[in-house]
Amino acid sequence: MNAVIDVEDVTVRRGQSLLLDRVDWTVDETDRWVVIGPNGAGKTTLMRIVSANLFPTSGRVRLLDQELGRVDVFELRPRIGVCSTAMTDQIPPQEPVGDVVMSAAYAIFGRWREDYLAVDRRRAELLMEALRVDHLSARRFGTLSEGERKRVQIARALMTDPELLILDEPTAGLDLAGRELLLETLADVASDPRSPASILVTHHVEEIPLGVTHALLLKAGRVVAAGPIAEALTAATMSQTFDLPLELGRRQGRWWAQAVSGPRPGSTDVRV
Repeated sequence: MNAVIDVEDVTVRRGQSLLLDRVDWTVDETDRWVVIGPNGAGKTTLMRIVSANLFPTSGRVRLLDQELGRVDVFELRPRIGVCSTAMTDQIPPQEPVGDVVMSAAYAIFGRWREDYLAVDRRRAELLMEALRVDHLSARRFGTLSEGERKRVQIARALMTDPELLILDEPTAGLDLAGRELLLETLADVASDPRSPASILVTHHVEEIPLGVTHALLLKAGRVVAAGPIAEALTAATMSQTFDLPLELGRRQGRWWAQAVSGPRPGSTDVRV
């Protein structure tokens, strides 16, 4: 099995601040990871590194068999699909949804005079159908609900057939219904053997979709736990990560967590 990410002894400093502290992490091509930690844990910094947008202060990073610092990142970045809140602000609100997805083929935001092949148009159509936004193809991006925008961005992130997919807090800003609909979509993506290796970043275990195989827990720039999700994600590791005694369990494959405050009345959930 090939590693799409191999991070070894990576440290990031900014002035007196230590954003990442000797992080080791390996992601294989069939893995679906969740990265969890509180604000300031280093999640965003780590995602910037593995999306080839930030160089570490020290340590070694290999992405898709290329060593960061010895490869043209402009050739590497198109092989990595990214969906983030920051990206939303770069999409012109008047842009039709179909063009938002298809323009990823040129790594641009907002169509101009590019020539698209029939295969590009067909791929965009298939991705919009898979992400359940094909009926929105002619709608302007700025008129969509937050949940619709998230699904459009995931379709865009998959447009170039990436070898790595990074989803940075994809459920942020969604209401309960929007979150659950998006998690169903993410579960479909995770369960598809044709999907690339993926990383989902979140603060909340309730936002982990079905199909996630591994977990990385970060606190103050350091790895608390990493590995298969049933081993890395436990009440003990979550309590350590968030500096709070927590209960943790699963129900029908979905995770829940809450502060320790006695038994949960009437609950038959499994605690781990």
